[in-house]
Amino acid sequence: MNHWIILPIILPLLSGLLLLLGGRWAQSRKRLLSLLATAALLPLAVALLLQVGDGSYRVYALGNWPAPYGIVLVLDRLAALMLLLTALLALPSLWYATRGDDGHSGHFHAIFQFQLMGLNGAFLTGDLFNLFVFFEVLLIASYALLLHGGGAARSRAGLHYVLLNLTGSSLFLIAVGVLYGITGTLNMADLAQRMAQAAPSEAGLLHAAALLLLLVFALKAALLPLYFWLPSAYSAASAPVAALFAIMTKVGVYAIVRVYTLIFGAEAGVLANLASEWLWPLALATLLLGAFGALAAGTLRGLIAYLLIISVGILLAGVALHTTAALGAVLYYLPHTTLVSGGLFLLAGIIRGQRGADEDRLGSAAAMPWQATLGVLFFIGAIAVAGLPPLSGFIGKLVLLSAVAPGPQQAWLWSVVLGGSLITLIALSRAGSVLFWKTTGGASATVTLDRQQLLAATLLLLAPLLLSLFAAPLLAFTEATAQQLHAPRGYIAAVLGAEGPLSLVATQEVAR
Repeated sequence: MNHWIILPIILPLLSGLLLLLGGRWAQSRKRLLSLLATAALLPLAVALLLQVGDGSYRVYALGNWPAPYGIVLVLDRLAALMLLLTALLALPSLWYATRGDDGHSGHFHAIFQFQLMGLNGAFLTGDLFNLFVFFEVLLIASYALLLHGGGAARSRAGLHYVLLNLTGSSLFLIAVGVLYGITGTLNMADLAQRMAQAAPSEAGLLHAAALLLLLVFALKAALLPLYFWLPSAYSAASAPVAALFAIMTKVGVYAIVRVYTLIFGAEAGVLANLASEWLWPLALATLLLGAFGALAAGTLRGLIAYLLIISVGILLAGVALHTTAALGAVLYYLPHTTLVSGGLFLLAGIIRGQRGADEDRLGSAAAMPWQATLGVLFFIGAIAVAGLPPLSGFIGKLVLLSAVAPGPQQAWLWSVVLGGSLITLIALSRAGSVLFWKTTGGASATVTLDRQQLLAATLLLLAPLLLSLFAAPLLAFTEATAQQLHAPRGYIAAVLGAEGPLSLVATQEVAR
């Protein structure tokens, strides 16, 4: 019997527990175990992606309790894509951390594994309450990772981060309670059926619960006006932690896509597509204000944090269009922005180490060793983020802009996306010129560059090149994923028709 679907959760869980029990192990031993466990997630994610590449679903019923009575894990194209993206981001980030950034705490690697467990669980769960549980797992781990290394800035940012997310978790629990009280279920597939059959007398409370969920997911995704916690938190975190956090906002985006195409999708009756009217203006405003935030940023890490906010605006603007073409473009753009943002955070950590007391402030300072190499990497990351050809950022934005029909939406999207890209390009040009051109004196011979850290950053920053080279098959995959998401009957049939501890329910991809 095949139990592969649960391994992305079990593997980091067991690794994290083992690392906790081995708290007095030598640091080299902890690093080896953590790297091996994280590296194992990569081929596992590829194998799971291949299993659902034909449009089928894999449903795993824990404890042999069939849905909707028991907990189920559901693997489809979107979940498999997010698992692979997490593994691709986590391995270079952890590799970078093992070069010294993990030495401030004996439990860094255990917490890192629990973070991966929470991320993978959130992408796989088919139950709304367990989505809340995995949110809490990854958030608790992120609290500790954010504070890793100590310092006043991290403590202050961590306090704000914890308080806001505790508030969000409380609202999440209230929304889940309302949904359960009305429908008697929290299984996502079963909820999708119940929404379509909801009585008019229940619509008001269900609508309120749906908007509460949107508020919670918008907080996780850092959507305006709920993004103000992100720049300080990500700027304060250590480089490998900030790089891993690049996927944290995408968890919120994932939750919005999953819940509002499945539970509150086109077949939800009076509750259908209720998120779009809120997402559209807020996403455009997030994109535009994020661009101005990047222009005003005083540090490289702060600039990169605002680039993440810009990406959230682009992603959710595409989701709000509620078309297959737009969602397919968004799902192509999502890996691009996640990997290049992670690479830029690692590069910012290297630059900070090279500049010493000047850290990554955007002001003149002494030249750095390997300045030309670092400048080239920053240039690659900058043109990728700004969306210049021929890298994948340009392709993703082009496909998204081409996906909107002529009309007011097209005018708004084109104006805001192109205007935001121009402002982003100006901000990155200014940062690059200050960091690599306006230097004073020669490079210090006492500062060395860790080549393994440089290689870890390079791997992530070269991802846009690979995404561009394989753009055609990747866009075909993401468009098929979008078609699958906009046809939720296949998901519902796979989950509610599953029997036994593991059922492989191969459903034809529904494109009708």
